[in-house]
Amino acid sequence: MAHSPPHRGVRLGAKNSKAVSISAMTLAYPFSAIVGQEEMKLALLAAAIDPSIGGVLIFGDRGSGKSTAVRALASLLPKIAAVAQCRFGCDPDDEPALCDECRNELAKGPLKVGQINVPVVDLPLGATEDRVVGALDLERALSQGVKAFEPGLLARAHRGFLYIDEVNLLEDYLVDLLLDSAASGENVVEREGLSLRHPSRFVLVGTGNPEEGELRPQLLDRFGLSVEVHTPEDLSERIEVVRRRDAFERDSAAFVEKWKKEDGRLRRRIIAARAALDAIEVSDAALKRAAQLCISLGTDGLRGELTLIRAARAAASLDAEKKVTDKHLRRVAALALRHRLRRNPLDDAGSTARIGRAVADLFGA
Repeated sequence: MAHSPPHRGVRLGAKNSKAVSISAMTLAYPFSAIVGQEEMKLALLAAAIDPSIGGVLIFGDRGSGKSTAVRALASLLPKIAAVAQCRFGCDPDDEPALCDECRNELAKGPLKVGQINVPVVDLPLGATEDRVVGALDLERALSQGVKAFEPGLLARAHRGFLYIDEVNLLEDYLVDLLLDSAASGENVVEREGLSLRHPSRFVLVGTGNPEEGELRPQLLDRFGLSVEVHTPEDLSERIEVVRRRDAFERDSAAFVEKWKKEDGRLRRRIIAARAALDAIEVSDAALKRAAQLCISLGTDGLRGELTLIRAARAAASLDAEKKVTDKHLRRVAALALRHRLRRNPLDDAGSTARIGRAVADLFGA
């Protein structure tokens, strides 16, 4: 999903790939029309600007807009360059990560390049292992007598988002598959006489209700950012949510058209933020602040600091600012750290409250 520099291949017209965007099936609710939920929107935008931040975990009440926001993001993101006809949507400018098929084509000459939508792929809770990792193409095996690979969901999600609703209910075997792929950046398939590997780098987005169970610690740690969403309590905000949702369901096309300009502005901000990301300055003072905050909260390992800095840099880039400041660290502190805190038996406050106190102590109220 990462943005690409000018590529060296031969450009074609826009083409669809097997990595199908959710938004291609139905009109998605406009991202800009989402009322409130600023923390959730910031987390999703930060992950879209810098996929190295990691995934986004969104926990909260039913009907609070979690799934709507994820699906809205799919239609908001600009298209990306991909090798034409590649089943995995390979990036033509990332030669080391090309699949075997694209490597063979590259040996013959310049790769043909097209444009595809950023894939946003649903992973159903009851998906089989074959559907997730891919399997032998039985139709070709029976009709042509050849062993051909039928890509799975991990292939379709390459360079995009893999979305799991009710992620805390995910079966253990699927969790293990996701952890393996997330750690290596590729999917390895060895079955029915097939031995194949292909790139599989994606941003994992999970939503769920905490009342229905906790997430396995190994998977929880793979999410870069964590968001808590709640049903709005402000009367005017609730009214506006209902008004907009009702308007969308009565005439989706007209509602999407009404918000087209706002989504366009936000899309241009994302493109500009991606282009400026590498130039954002992260001073030693900012690094020190991040480390001090993590030490005061007792986070395990250094992943917290890394995610905190990356998220702050993405926030600064989205704001069109040139360096990370205390303002950006404060904005993303809870996002990056709330799911990394150990339980404190002497402190009944939740992780968000603990982070709030630590931020106030370090940065001032």
